[in-house]
Amino acid sequence: MSLYAIGDLHLHYQSVLKAPGQLHDRVWKNHEEKFRRNCGKMVSPEDTLVLVGDHSWGRNLSECELDLQYICDLPGRKILTRGNHDMFWDAKKTASLNERYAGKLEFLQGNYYTYRDHALVGTKGFCFEGPFRIDRRGRVVDWDEDAEKHARKIVARELARLRASFEAAKADGYRKFIMFLHYPPTNILEERSAFTDMAEEYGADQVIYAHCHGESRFHDSIQGEYRGRTYRLVSGDYLRWKPLKIL
Repeated sequence: MSLYAIGDLHLHYQSVLKAPGQLHDRVWKNHEEKFRRNCGKMVSPEDTLVLVGDHSWGRNLSECELDLQYICDLPGRKILTRGNHDMFWDAKKTASLNERYAGKLEFLQGNYYTYRDHALVGTKGFCFEGPFRIDRRGRVVDWDEDAEKHARKIVARELARLRASFEAAKADGYRKFIMFLHYPPTNILEERSAFTDMAEEYGADQVIYAHCHGESRFHDSIQGEYRGRTYRLVSGDYLRWKPLKIL
């Protein structure tokens, strides 16, 4: 029995694909079939697969039915977290998704799931991608204060949701955690953030995240050992559509 993770499948069986990278980059060509084959080889029915956001381009649940069915048909137990493109998933209606897909998929938001003696906690997260602009030398040349205020509100909301996930698991006696985010835990200007601080506060063993696409973005945030935690990027194109074994 093993625990795997991957993010950013960006399925589009019932929706129009407009992302330039996904249209033209070779790594995305037939990625659905590549991932299906890799899961068939690597993931057993007894394993758990956490899909770390951006599951579908569909704008609502009716446009995502085939995408979610594709995920249902993958081997193993499937746990999903929210991504920034998952428009079908209203965070306040997570319980209804869990009811609708009971026995097939599990949706992680404001709750937690377990794998052996670990609690799997998580939220979408957020990092400041828009408030600043950087030149080719890596210098900040512009800063949008209004965008920063908006970003801080989103971060505060996501931190509250993440804390609720940790606290629910802690109240049930769990002391070992793996933390899942869709966004990276830090932006390219940060060495630490409120999300890394929360991982340290609760003693999370690992922080798993996605969202970073393309060679130029793969190293935007922390990877490897940092302040006693292991940080792992699991974007699908980074992993070449092979789910990463976490435990």
